[in-house]
Amino acid sequence: MTGLPTPTALALPGDALTLVHEDAAFVVLDKPAGLLAVPGRGPDKQDCLSARAQARWPDALVVHRLDMATSGLVILARGLAMQRALSMHFEKRRVHKRYTAVVAGELRNPDPANGWQTIELPLMIDWLNRPRSIVHAEHGKPSLTRWRLASPQHGPGTRLELEPVTGRTHQLRVHLQALGHPIVGDPLYASEAQRALADRLLLHAGWLALPHPVSGAPLEFHSPCPF
Repeated sequence: MTGLPTPTALALPGDALTLVHEDAAFVVLDKPAGLLAVPGRGPDKQDCLSARAQARWPDALVVHRLDMATSGLVILARGLAMQRALSMHFEKRRVHKRYTAVVAGELRNPDPANGWQTIELPLMIDWLNRPRSIVHAEHGKPSLTRWRLASPQHGPGTRLELEPVTGRTHQLRVHLQALGHPIVGDPLYASEAQRALADRLLLHAGWLALPHPVSGAPLEFHSPCPF
């Protein structure tokens, strides 16, 4: 994998974005917590990462998303052909992502060497309580998350490195809640006391690796964790 330069601030109309990578095929942006990835319903939910990006790159198209409360790396394709190529990368699991999270309580890795552990619980949308998702043995889709302890450990809770193998809605958040360790600051899945430990969801998409959709060259992108 080839490391890339530290993200640089890029001023755009209305606000600023952090540009991590730009070429003729795609851009990688560092989304702040609290900003929608795509427009929501209503005029008050039109400011979002994709709209800001399209003010600079009119051909920018969504390939994947992050929750509004999650910060970190997002890829936008340049044009329909690159959107199809990158979407195929995601479908074939050629794109690898890692997150940093802080979860409530003390979560111990049973492996003294801190090897990757797995959470394999089927997930589905909780239609009566949208936008929440739930574990459901009968109707849930197969969902797999890998986790291990991250360093340095500091502050309340336990700092983890997370790797979603599948990409279900709120997968990391629901899987960690199912372990009994919701992500600190989570407005949907943490208790009131656990939400009060932070002023945001402590979940950040800080590492992304994929082959370039045109050249096939291996690429690796990083975003420093803001918490």
